[in-house]
Amino acid sequence: VQLQASGGGLVQAGGSLRLSCAASGSVFSTNDMGWYRQALGKQRELVGTITAGGSTKYADSVRGRFTISRDNAKNTVYLQMNSLKPDDTAVYYCDGVINRIHLWGQGTLVTVSS
Repeated sequence: VQLQASGGGLVQAGGSLRLSCAASGSVFSTNDMGWYRQALGKQRELVGTITAGGSTKYADSVRGRFTISRDNAKNTVYLQMNSLKPDDTAVYYCDGVINRIHLWGQGTLVTVSS
């Protein structure tokens, strides 16, 4: 089982992107999942999390602009990013507990131009 993140790219400030994180392989159970990001020269930081039941939490820096959702039938979590800022430029990673194992996705680069 692995997590595959996708959807990154280049966008102008004020624009939107939607990232996806799909679990592939024999998935029997999924629990909490999250999105993190790491900007160049900075530590990885939490963007937000979503529980198996759909409850979400967000970092102050993205609250009101980013939305995390999940489709349990597709074993996929989404990160909808609106009103993007240059400071949102980073590699975005997803993580999750799949089949009781904590996994990380490979990261997808988001670049926001001013």
